Amino acid sequence: MRRFVRTFPSLKCGLALAALPFLAMGGSAAAQDITPPGYKLPPLGAVTAATPAKQLFGRAETPANIGLGSIGFYAKGCLSNGVELPADGPTWQVMRPSRNRAWGNAAVIRVVKNLAAKAPTVAGWPGILIGDMAQPRGGPMLTGHASHQIGLDADIWLTPMPNRRLSVAERETKSAVMMVRPDRLDVSRSWTAGQMGIVRAAAQDPAVERIFVNAAIKKAMCRDATGDRSWLGKVRPMYGHDYHFHVRITCPRGSPSCTPQKPPTGDEGCGKELDYWFSDAVLHPKPRPKPPHPPRQLTLSDLPAACSQVIAAP
Repeated sequence: MRRFVRTFPSLKCGLALAALPFLAMGGSAAAQDITPPGYKLPPLGAVTAATPAKQLFGRAETPANIGLGSIGFYAKGCLSNGVELPADGPTWQVMRPSRNRAWGNAAVIRVVKNLAAKAPTVAGWPGILIGDMAQPRGGPMLTGHASHQIGLDADIWLTPMPNRRLSVAERETKSAVMMVRPDRLDVSRSWTAGQMGIVRAAAQDPAVERIFVNAAIKKAMCRDATGDRSWLGKVRPMYGHDYHFHVRITCPRGSPSCTPQKPPTGDEGCGKELDYWFSDAVLHPKPRPKPPHPPRQLTLSDLPAACSQVIAAP
């Protein structure tokens, strides 16, 4: 399939930052959210040191080839030498293509392709649907994610790929399937051995360090896993992730500036740690007396110094 047309104009990131025509976008980027076709956004205005970094990285449409790989930490960094996952493969299809978030370090591209190739065997699926990975130059995103900044994260839908090629319109509008019951205590009837198999196969990849899922999904996997259960320790409960699972790989070779995360302990994570997520405080949190202050937005100065080179590269 030919490269998709973006819903926003191209930027030439080698120009002086103050001259770049940036745009603003709001909203979330959950698996089921839809990008309005042809949506036009107003200019941001002059770029200063206080300009949120997401406005810079979110409008870069091409990678920066400066040879540093993944730079910084998963939630505070950027990406050089990004590789784009093709929109179509024999056992995968990229969803929400207008977001231009199918980029990553070459190492995560290999992991995703390998997982997709296993889908027919481990899940009985024709293939997998790929959600957000990273932007061409990584960095903070305009919407939806705190991580996914250094090209080592990938969202995989828990909805099987159909046995046909989806149209561009379908990829932009098709919703992922909810896998968690309304009471949040267990998985829904949509959860099957296929979902179990694809998450397990991802966790068994040596390059994968963590997989984030909803706590109800973790609970189901703890209950149903048989045989070798060592991979369960990589599967971590996290808010959201009702429709997809989030794959995170370790810092790869060729990325000397990548900051690793402390690896999981190796424990299955099926005991008290999991029980916490089903406590009343988590399932039914009390409203705060005052609305929380919005989090401070990262600027270029908050990111590793090399990220300034990444955003300025031609």
